Amino acid sequence: MTDSSFKVNVVRKQVAAQDIVAFDLQAPGGEDLPAFEAGSHIDVHLPNGMVRQYSLCNDPRDRGHYQICVLRDPANRGGSAAMHDLVDTGDELLIGQPRNLFALAPGSHDSLLLAGGIGVTPMLAMAWRLHAQGVPFQMHYFTRSRSRTAFHDEIKNAPFSASAALWFDDEDSARPSIPDLLAQAAPGTHVYACGPAGFLDHVARSFEQTGLPAAQLHIEAFSAAPMAAGAAFDVTLRSTGLTVHVGPAQTVVEALAAQGVTIPVSCEQGICGTCLTRVCEGRPEHRDQYLTDEEHAANDWFTPCCSRSLTPMLVLDL
Repeated sequence: MTDSSFKVNVVRKQVAAQDIVAFDLQAPGGEDLPAFEAGSHIDVHLPNGMVRQYSLCNDPRDRGHYQICVLRDPANRGGSAAMHDLVDTGDELLIGQPRNLFALAPGSHDSLLLAGGIGVTPMLAMAWRLHAQGVPFQMHYFTRSRSRTAFHDEIKNAPFSASAALWFDDEDSARPSIPDLLAQAAPGTHVYACGPAGFLDHVARSFEQTGLPAAQLHIEAFSAAPMAAGAAFDVTLRSTGLTVHVGPAQTVVEALAAQGVTIPVSCEQGICGTCLTRVCEGRPEHRDQYLTDEEHAANDWFTPCCSRSLTPMLVLDL
């Protein structure tokens, strides 16, 4: 859990579609960047101090650059606006090592890639990887319109184009339904979905109705669901003995901030690890995506931006 961030240069910034910008990142000396697996993302330290996570969408075999693609979303908390307005060609960025929470399942089974809008970004890397492996797959990419379809030409001209279909809400009245695509999939097919929450909910419900094993469905959301409430509990600071009550709808970060105790945060969704805090006593209820299963089981670290407690008290190393 050490900081392994490094600097890259923005060698190209280009409009990929309406409200979508793509960035190509290279090492300052032109050397190869750390290897990454399809489905990986990186933390990007923005000029305004935020840290945001973006999927790598280029061919994993090409280590000469990373490519990320960012949708300007007026509903988010400023990350996308910072990328669009404050980052340009020639700038230097600090990024984290690639991490993968959305990996392709091992084996040579068929794959069905379902992308909604900007959710195409990890799917592109998956398509490149599966094509290179010679593994059968189909990618279906759903967008509101052709003008909002990032990588339209790249996909049409890619060596895997025969395995990719693009569907536009305002043009394709006969586009396939998610249940139809799932019904047509070969036995043993693994399904990967990424996109807006409504799209993912529809995929999950449709998949559940198929009766297929849950292990064959893999989903990645670009934003966390609203934080679910939980039982109230107390946290005690080891250094001072201060005890603070955390209400059912409060986060530990919020409760401590109300008492003048600040914990650095960035993503506030348990993805980036900025707020990672050591637990001295008690058992956390882990709600993050940052720690591994083994680290969760150890219960000696947790993310106070989203995780809670399974015991009445947590003693924190603060």
